Amino acid sequence: MEEHLSQILKLVIDQAIQTGEPVGSQSLVEQFDLKVSPATVRNYFMELEESGFIMQPHTSSGRLPTEKGYKFYLQNLMKPKTLSKKETNELAEAAKFEKEDHHRVKALAKAMAELAQNASVVGIGSMDSYYTGLSNLFAQPEFKDWNRIVSISDILDRMDDVLGKLRHVRFDEPTTLIGSECPFGSMCGSVLLTGPQGCLIGILGPMRMDYSQAVSLMKRMKQLITN
Repeated sequence: MEEHLSQILKLVIDQAIQTGEPVGSQSLVEQFDLKVSPATVRNYFMELEESGFIMQPHTSSGRLPTEKGYKFYLQNLMKPKTLSKKETNELAEAAKFEKEDHHRVKALAKAMAELAQNASVVGIGSMDSYYTGLSNLFAQPEFKDWNRIVSISDILDRMDDVLGKLRHVRFDEPTTLIGSECPFGSMCGSVLLTGPQGCLIGILGPMRMDYSQAVSLMKRMKQLITN
């Protein structure tokens, strides 16, 4: 992809992650002091749309990234995020008071759900499933649509089966599965990790979740449960 197009795609995705709203050409030019006109940005939008990286959800609206756009971003554009002191301290506090691995994992999952403002899931053994932060997930703009809430509720109802299948796969490093690849639903994104004794840990959010933050949280969690 040409550099000017990848730059615009990254800006669209960064904005979509923050707001959940379509991104317009005028707002990009003004917010980031781009040295091109809104008309030029709209031409870039057209090229990205024709290639399947962004879409226009409504006539006269801005653009949103597609699954293809997010995957390109994850593979080529996303930069690691350094956790804040608050994030680091809260994870350390969550890990400090629990001695058993499974209790520590659940405490860390709860802390990650609050820090990421998404949901966390944990699968332990063959039957024990734990999830937290669902109110964070349902508060996201994407899930104001009742049909989407019903869809993800169906998945939560069979969470044991979903986690049971995932436990047969090892995720030695934080691994992103989004859209059509996400086991929790095509409108979602997830970051998964295999923890102690084969337990599965994941952060679950909308497809536009902040993957850079989620991956950094999971890497820090892995350090805490390994040590």
